[in-house]
Amino acid sequence: MSVGENEQTARGPVDRGRLDKRRAIVEAALRVFAQVGYAQASLDVIAAEAGVSKPTIYNHLGSKEKLFRHVMTETAARSNAKTLDVLTAFPTDPDQLRPGLEDLATKLVDCYCDEQSESVRRLLYAEAVRFPDLFDAVRASGPNQFTEALAGRLARLANAGHLRVEDPVRAANQFIALVYEELPGMSALGTRPLDPEDVAKVVTAGVDTFLRAFGTDPAGGPDGVSG
Repeated sequence: MSVGENEQTARGPVDRGRLDKRRAIVEAALRVFAQVGYAQASLDVIAAEAGVSKPTIYNHLGSKEKLFRHVMTETAARSNAKTLDVLTAFPTDPDQLRPGLEDLATKLVDCYCDEQSESVRRLLYAEAVRFPDLFDAVRASGPNQFTEALAGRLARLANAGHLRVEDPVRAANQFIALVYEELPGMSALGTRPLDPEDVAKVVTAGVDTFLRAFGTDPAGGPDGVSG
């Protein structure tokens, strides 16, 4: 084994340990920021929550502001990756359009209602005045990416004659709103558990309304709403 390989092997556990410690700090910081807000959060409390010393936080992530920015962007990036994976459920068979959209919506809501996603969303809006650039950055790297990806798939269905969509981005935004936007109020912005039956009713009603607006046969049929 060469010297370089020896050095790489020696660094491996150290690098993994450093990444694990950084992840622990980020997750602890998110919990503290979500509980008390940016202004009231202290690095001493975050360090205790993460099981590290305060200097360790400075060494890994810097000041409280830098830490907050890292927490928001890194957590949003992880949430966004999970949300984009949801698109594997997007229906490609026009005969399965309704159940496919309901499956997609259910998986999307599960991602949006994840505890970390809800925490980031609450903090993003609560601190929008203090960190307007962060608000824009997180939106651009997270929800906007999903909306654009969903819009592309809706456009393909429309081009194939299975939906009536003139503005795919607007249609994607409206789909998300129809299947999700009731839920933050029902869960008090993610601070109360949701009844799965209530979530299912919101999803079903949202897909119904979407297909009435964008289906090729709003009066009924495989792409529209039966009955």
